[in-house]
Amino acid sequence: MDPMDWLENHELLRFFRRHKTEMSCMEKPRTFLCQLRDHDLVPEDRYKKVSCMRSKDNMRKGLYEILDWFERERSQKVREFWSCVFKDSILNQYPTLRLLRNSLMDGSFHFDISEKVGKEESDKGKRKALSDSEKEEEEEEEQEKSVTKKRKLRSRSVCRNDNEEEPAGPSSQLTPRKRSKKLCFSTPRKKGEENNIWSWPIYKLQLPVTCGDRKGTLVRQRLAKGERCIVVEKRWFSPPEFEIFAGKKSSRKWKSSIQCMETPLEKLIQEGHLQAAKYKRDPKKAKKSLFPSGDVTIVSSGDEEEEEDRDLDELDRVSSSSKESSPAVPDEEREERAEQQPQASHDKRMFKVTCGASDGTFYKNRFVSGTRGKSIRTETSWMTPVEFLELALGRKDASWKKDIECEGKPLFVLIKAETLTIHSLLCNCNLCKPDDEDQRNQKNDDECCICRREGDLVMCDNCPRSFHKKCHLPHVENGLLRDNSPWFCTFCVFRSNEHYFGSEELESALSYNISQRMLQCQCLLLCLWSADEEQIFAANPCRYLNNYSKVIETPMWFGHIAGKLQQKLYQTVGEFVTDVRLIFSNCALYNRKNAEVLVIGKRLKELFDRKFKSVFNIKRKGLEYSNMPVLYHSNKVQETVLYHPII
Repeated sequence: MDPMDWLENHELLRFFRRHKTEMSCMEKPRTFLCQLRDHDLVPEDRYKKVSCMRSKDNMRKGLYEILDWFERERSQKVREFWSCVFKDSILNQYPTLRLLRNSLMDGSFHFDISEKVGKEESDKGKRKALSDSEKEEEEEEEQEKSVTKKRKLRSRSVCRNDNEEEPAGPSSQLTPRKRSKKLCFSTPRKKGEENNIWSWPIYKLQLPVTCGDRKGTLVRQRLAKGERCIVVEKRWFSPPEFEIFAGKKSSRKWKSSIQCMETPLEKLIQEGHLQAAKYKRDPKKAKKSLFPSGDVTIVSSGDEEEEEDRDLDELDRVSSSSKESSPAVPDEEREERAEQQPQASHDKRMFKVTCGASDGTFYKNRFVSGTRGKSIRTETSWMTPVEFLELALGRKDASWKKDIECEGKPLFVLIKAETLTIHSLLCNCNLCKPDDEDQRNQKNDDECCICRREGDLVMCDNCPRSFHKKCHLPHVENGLLRDNSPWFCTFCVFRSNEHYFGSEELESALSYNISQRMLQCQCLLLCLWSADEEQIFAANPCRYLNNYSKVIETPMWFGHIAGKLQQKLYQTVGEFVTDVRLIFSNCALYNRKNAEVLVIGKRLKELFDRKFKSVFNIKRKGLEYSNMPVLYHSNKVQETVLYHPII
């Protein structure tokens, strides 16, 4: 529910008045003005007058005059004003508006109404009735009182008890008036009562929560159902996942580490303010047969991701990642938007390392020492620094601190700079003293191979990849669990069976019934999706780009194609290929002026074309065409498995 629904128009108008100056100082306000004009909140002549100004000072002054005019002439439309400037596309452009929106979301604002300084004019009729001596005496008292009043004036309590009375002064005996109060965005409380925001009407649906230095919004209903209930910048977390995200994994007590206004959730649950289902921090590793038997029903793709998107819409997301830009955006605004695009979340905790001719990715959060903590991810497995050193150099007498390099510098430089910290031999953390399950988990990735997010992951027994159950294709359903049975991801299943696939012509491959080539299509889509590191093409662009549907007639995205594959809605391979190529043609049309996104789209399109020829072993000019390198094969009979992060 929008917090503005709890506010009256006069409260929104006062909030507007208090922040006119801040809004007038925003950088590059043309988009802001366009939004107001498009919603008929400012007249065309005033818009043109200010938008044509070149001086920043003049533009700020002109923008303030427009806001001042709006307050005087169109104050009845103040609710519409806030609604239109709090659109996601506008919030992405202006941090000032995002901060204002945040203050409404978390209830941290206050509407201060200062009391009038100086005496009020007394009733003229009463003054005429007073004698001359009474007038002189009153004037002396008023002068003395005005000095005292100016010195003692201060703001009142936010929610003052109606039973508390204010001492009356001489002027109040002449002209009685109501006390001035601060307007508050909460339920009035008595003196001494605690400020428990979880009982406020605005927080009936969600609560602001923190864990360490991370902040999020907890949705009460989802917590009670045992679902992912904490949203942070469009990302959903379960309480244990949010605890790990905040760097508090070692505590293993999310009810204590996650707090609302410095009050642990455990206390709110015990007192009945919250209802929480049971969450498992370390979900049991799912090991199941990849393909379902005939009596198992496939769940449709209207899954938890779509439900999470709907809940994000309901919360009216404050922050959203606009990864594609409108074709009509001016150059200066497009540059500003490009600067605001988020970097990949893993860049700060991982970096590339080399040793001899071998290379890998080093993860700081897994590092313990040279022999403990599998912190280096290669194409085939997770390794400790010493294991990586032995693989690269083939000997054990070398020093991992000197021979393993990051950007040309040995690791001991990072250790000396305290970028890396070697744990003590007496350390009892989960990495230093792992249990059996933790040791098994170190063999696989901590995040999903497809969406790059953490959570309840299914781990492949033949490669280091991990997946969310519904990011993988086909979905890994709970009903397919079989204990102690090895589970192969689609990548590994394809590798183990590719020698059965013969070469074919392009036209023939496109005309195949998709049921005969489902494995190849699933493998192709997973490859493409995992290569989209910023997840630009993962979700419906209409959800975060307001004008996308006006430019693009038929939107298409990876998640939609995955759903159609899961529900077996395609008839031929050609239909699947058409939808994939539609994503890239839409990208080229919508981002004609956005070179950065065009490059990403072109790279993924070329990857798809190349991998399609490889996966389907397409003949070219009479020769069999395949560019898949063979890296490693197991010795299992009829189970040739290749370890590789992507196809």
